[in-house]
Parts: sequence; structure tokens; C-alpha cells
Amino acid sequence: MELGIGIGWRPEIADAVEALPGIDWVEAVAENICAGHLPDSLVRLRERGVTVVPHGVSLGLGGAERPDAGRLADLAARAELLATPLVTEHIAFVRAGGPRTASPGLEAGHLLPVPRTWDALGVLCENVRIAQESLPVPLALENIAALISWPDEELTEGQFLAELVERTGVRLLIDVANLHTNHVNRGEDPATALDELPVEAIAYVHVAGGVERDGVWHDTHAHPVTEPVLDVLAELRSRVDPPGVLLERDDDFPPAGELAGELTTIRATLDRATAPNADARAHTARTVPNAGRPAPAARPVVRPRGAASPDSARDRVAVAQTALLSALVAGTPAPQGFDHRRLGIQSRALAAKRAGVVAKVAPELPEILGDGYRDAFLTYARNRPMSAGYRRDALDFAEGLLIAGRPADDAARRRLTHWWQDRAAARPPRRSTRLIRAARAALIGK
Repeated sequence: MELGIGIGWRPEIADAVEALPGIDWVEAVAENICAGHLPDSLVRLRERGVTVVPHGVSLGLGGAERPDAGRLADLAARAELLATPLVTEHIAFVRAGGPRTASPGLEAGHLLPVPRTWDALGVLCENVRIAQESLPVPLALENIAALISWPDEELTEGQFLAELVERTGVRLLIDVANLHTNHVNRGEDPATALDELPVEAIAYVHVAGGVERDGVWHDTHAHPVTEPVLDVLAELRSRVDPPGVLLERDDDFPPAGELAGELTTIRATLDRATAPNADARAHTARTVPNAGRPAPAARPVVRPRGAASPDSARDRVAVAQTALLSALVAGTPAPQGFDHRRLGIQSRALAAKRAGVVAKVAPELPEILGDGYRDAFLTYARNRPMSAGYRRDALDFAEGLLIAGRPADDAARRRLTHWWQDRAAARPPRRSTRLIRAARAALIGK
């Protein structure tokens, strides 16, 4: 299946994506597509013959629990709606806690790394097989970027991916920006990972931008693609001709001309890597560890004797993931073996992302609260882990402010009260109620 060159479709850049030359396919976040109605832009792209691939972010196939049947059904429905050749998700966990650990359920609101252990691999493989049986098209899974490393891991990233493919037959979505991120943050060699993973299983490739701050690489998807990431792409291309390559951008969207320029650079990188000259090989060798040199001896894979029972493995993974997520979002003590500084960076990043997403799903909140929104939300988030998604989070945040008698300004507090009532009620207010409230607000000067 050849996909070609693509770009991540987002509503903010829908017009630009439609106008970009040479786009063979797009990828859309599955959870942002209504099962019964496609955005007009995606309809027009499909009418032009542009393939649309749904990219899931909420299954949490690396989590301790079996995949939720409702989430799988939603992803399957989107695959059928789009008539897509495949769907994609991530090798990550996104929630933890619950009955298995006799603790409150917690949502990360982010993709977190699974431990590369035999227990976690066994759980992941079973979850992948359940997903494969529920989906109408093949599944491909993406390697993620991480700020933190699990202690006492038993497999490298390449070995973990190779074992996953061997056991399940799943395809791979290799994100070269994530390989670079893990090189900076966790000291993992992207060339070694590419040597160890089965490149023939690659369905397509992601390329994205990021930024380095204080020795930590942040996979922002909001910055231009950097040269080190392109070097990893070239290293991958020297091993295999990927069926598809896609540019991701999720925030701080540049003008269409800049997106087109990045796509041109990606195409040129792929073309150069097919027949590199001496200068290109020397440059790649300087910037990508071990590139252009014989691969080091691979670390042997030592498989455990006997197989742990599926439920006991799930229990151990559940306890470990719950302890980590609780430390990140609920302020509990850090699990043994983790880098406390990195946990702090990850915790602050999760809170900042949470504040940003809530501001997008409920834009009235920063409008009502003004400059005080961010500090107020981060204070709330320190004591209230997310447990039911961002929209519920927005309601809980507003309710907490109102219970505390905030904001201090009477007019702002009335607006916040009306906003909360409109969304917390069993049904939205009638049009007449909304008009009366608007007129009253105008009379009192808001």
C-alpha cells in the first residue's frame, strides 16, 4: 500500500491543506471526527482521491486494562466512514487506576511510555490482538516520545517493537522525531533502534518539529522540523523505502508557504537518501549516532522462562502505571528508580497541556477569567487529577471556582455561573433563556 507524501489535517489549516500541491494523503485525529458527519474539507479531499487515515490518541493500548469496546467501536466506525486502508494508534498508556488497583481512575491527557518489560509486552500484545479483531482494516502503532525512562527495563525500543510485530503482525508507524526525542532525553541511539526493529513492517513515517530547552527535547509539533530529525529520516530511508511520509503540525500553525517548504525539504531528504554522496554520508555520520558505520552488536534478547499468567501481568503493570501517573498528576511520592527532576518536568508539562486543551474546548473560561485563567487552572490541577476527559475537567474547574466564591468580580462570577449552569444541566437552556441572560448582561454592563 503506497501512500506517498502527506500532512496532518487539522481544522485550523484545512484550507491550506486543500491548497497544498502534491499532497497524496492526510491524517486526521480520529477522536475529532464525528462519526455521522465529516468536515466539508475532508469530504472535498476524499472526492479528489486523497486518502484520509484516522489517527487515534485515546485507546491506551499499552495500559493495564483491555481496550474499551466503545472506543474500539468508535474507531472502527471512523475507519468505515472514511473508507481508509488502515487506522493508527500509539504504543502508550493514557489512563491508570480503577478497580484493578482499588484506586481512583486517573487520566493523563497525554501519551505516556510503557515500560519495556516482558510483562508490559505481553499485556500490549493481548490488547493489540483485541483491537485487531475489532477493526475492519489493518492497525499500525506509533512509537512515542518520552521525557522519562522506566527503571529496570528488559528490552531496547527496537527489540520491543520487533517482538510486538513478531507476536501480533501489527504494522508500525515510525515517528523519526520521536526517535530523535528519545535520543536527547533518554540517550537512546536512533540508528540502533532502526537496526533492531523490522523496517519491512513500517506502514508510514511521521516527521514533526520540536525544541530543546535546558537539555530536554520537547516534541511540540508546534515548531519547524529540525535538521537532526531530517537526518534520522535519511537514516531510515537508507534502510527502507517507506510507503508513506507525513508532516505533523498541531499548534502555532505557520503560513501555507512554510508548510509547503517543509514538505519540499522532506521530499528532498528522501531523494538524497536513496543515493547519498560522500558529503551527505559524512554529514549524516556526524549528526546521527552510529550512522554510516557498522552497527554495534545488538544486545541479546533474553526471554523469560515460562509465561506469566495474563491477569498477574496486568496486575503488576497496573500497579506500576498507577504509581507513576499518580506521581505525575496527583502529587504522590515518586516511584522508586525514576529521575525526580524529569518527573517534575513531565508533571509540569502535563498540567500546562491540560490548561491549554481546556482553554480550547471551553474558550469562554479564559475569556471570563482573563489573565488569571492560567494560574487559576494550574492551582486547581495540582489538587484535582483529571478523571473523565477535558470537557468534564472544564466543568469541574468552573464549579471549584464558584464554590470558592471566585472570581471576585461580581459580573465575571455571574457569567461563569451561567456558563456552568448551561453545560452542567441535563439539557441546554432554551433560546429565550439565553436571550434574556444576554440582555440582562448588557444592561448591567457585564
